[in-house]
Amino acid sequence: MSKTNAELMARRTAAVPRGVGQIHPIFAESAKNATVTDVEGREFIDFAGGIAVLNTGHVHPKIIAAVTEQLNKLTHTCFQVLAYEPYVELCEKINAKVPGDFAKKTLLVTTGSEAVENAVKIARAATGRAGVIAFTGAYHGRTMMTLGLTGKVVPYSAGMGLMPGGIFRALYPNELHGVSIDDSIASIERIFKNDAEPKDIAAIIIEPVQGEGGFYVAPKEFMKRLRALCDQHGILLIADEVQTGAGRTGTFFAMEQMGVAADLTTFAKSIAGGFPLAGVCGKAGYMDAIAPGGLGGTYAGSPIACAAALAVMEVFEEEQLLDRCKAVGERLVTGLKAIQAKYPAVIGEVRALGAMIAIELFENGDSHKPNAAAVASVVAKARDKGLILLSCGTYGNVLRVLVPLTSPDEQLDKGLAIIEECFSEL
Repeated sequence: MSKTNAELMARRTAAVPRGVGQIHPIFAESAKNATVTDVEGREFIDFAGGIAVLNTGHVHPKIIAAVTEQLNKLTHTCFQVLAYEPYVELCEKINAKVPGDFAKKTLLVTTGSEAVENAVKIARAATGRAGVIAFTGAYHGRTMMTLGLTGKVVPYSAGMGLMPGGIFRALYPNELHGVSIDDSIASIERIFKNDAEPKDIAAIIIEPVQGEGGFYVAPKEFMKRLRALCDQHGILLIADEVQTGAGRTGTFFAMEQMGVAADLTTFAKSIAGGFPLAGVCGKAGYMDAIAPGGLGGTYAGSPIACAAALAVMEVFEEEQLLDRCKAVGERLVTGLKAIQAKYPAVIGEVRALGAMIAIELFENGDSHKPNAAAVASVVAKARDKGLILLSCGTYGNVLRVLVPLTSPDEQLDKGLAIIEECFSEL
């Protein structure tokens, strides 16, 4: 007997804690590339990509073939008990791709939060210091340490009390909202004056393009000054590339476009095409700061996920997805700016790095009045018309586009047409 979304939502409400949010009241049954089919047989264009996880699209045949082959060989040993080659091969490939002209090593784990937690552990062990500086608008995960690093209380840590100490908040540079590069650097210097000496700070962690915070791109000049500041004080620079990594911004890692390299880089999401895999890559000396047994996890670097990630890298090469990313970004940004020109009082800015695209909405063109209601309306209207969108931003007033890079042009154009129709109905 076929099930309906409403029936499954009722079962979900009874069985799953309310803290597990759900943006769309839809249950997916199957998917292919950038199309999702729900349990009622309705098709949707997927502009969410599982929140930046499906740069290579849903169930890419090469990835599925690699996973199927691995399934028939080995599913689990725990790498710390019995090792397997796909883990090592993937680490070798990540070491070669992460920016930085120095020897690197890579740790594989399971989730983005876990990657960030381990990056902080490594930084603390490597420096002998405990403090960490993060930024306003940051999102780094839902575990206790990463909640402390995340710059948004509601909904992520609301009602949970204070998060771990030793974390300090600097201003993320944001020209649209009046935070200059000088302002941001000055905010770090204020931390050094008011809260913690530089010798107590192990790391500064930053997203080269903020994810949940609203897809704001860190200026190249800021990254250079941040790198110099870290070098001056012996602080490690951690680039959180969980959302930007694996080709979303037009280079495999966004830091390739920032003019400097981080000491440690976290990655996850699209690295394995929908299979749970994450990791930390960094300078070999820092990565070796923790003694044997201090890193790892039961499922960390699963052979299934490693096989998927190796296939993802092959797909990027064979299908030239970095070039495709740039083309997707240009096509969508051009279309969205045309929509902006029609509705300038609502759409304040369209911004992107590669195909990591955001549309920020304001009330009557006033950048001091975020329009979360309009975003919620567009997300709901788009869903009714067959397009899956996401919102983000500190004030919930940003639409974000994370469509699979493999989506054909005609599907991108159809998605744009739906977005324009939604704005015409506001």
